[in-house]
Amino acid sequence: MKILIIGGHGTIGKKVTAHFAQHNQVIIAGRTKGDVLVDIEDTASITKMLEQTGKLDAIVCIAGEAKWANFNDLTEDDFHVGLNSKLMGQVNLVRIGQNYLTQKGSITLSTGILADDPVAMTTSAAMVNGGIHSFIQAVALEIESGIRVNAVSLGMVEDAYEKYKDFFPGHNPIPMNKVVNAYIRSVNGKGNGEVIRIYD
Repeated sequence: MKILIIGGHGTIGKKVTAHFAQHNQVIIAGRTKGDVLVDIEDTASITKMLEQTGKLDAIVCIAGEAKWANFNDLTEDDFHVGLNSKLMGQVNLVRIGQNYLTQKGSITLSTGILADDPVAMTTSAAMVNGGIHSFIQAVALEIESGIRVNAVSLGMVEDAYEKYKDFFPGHNPIPMNKVVNAYIRSVNGKGNGEVIRIYD
């Protein structure tokens, strides 16, 4: 398969890329480095990236950001960070990316445990993740050409444990093999409109 992985150099992305690169043609996209560059907040940038890659069998997005802060400190602009990047960036990737997929291709988006089990300082991130979960279920009812759209929703991953453990007291870090398997399930499986939750 020809697979585009957006965020393929990140903590999760590099493990997912290493797996798929064993038996597939993998193209890595990133904001500052990669085989192609993309800013997912910019629809023109998404289109330019996809024009460069040509037809794909799968698109995997492991990118997007949201502001973490106490609710009373979040401004409207702070909320728009997550809305423009992680939410609409991934929505636009589906909206535009479907036109660059082969028949029965797939798109995998990324969210996280905060949609279902938020912690302090994550009002914006939790809102965005929950929005993507609803989007996935709805778009699967309408998207054409046999294209499948799923989301992988992860808990705190093992490789980011030291950085984020204080935000997630009592949470069990997710082993990276489980993380990779979630993306394998989305790309190689037959599920559509699924939120693949790996929380423990």
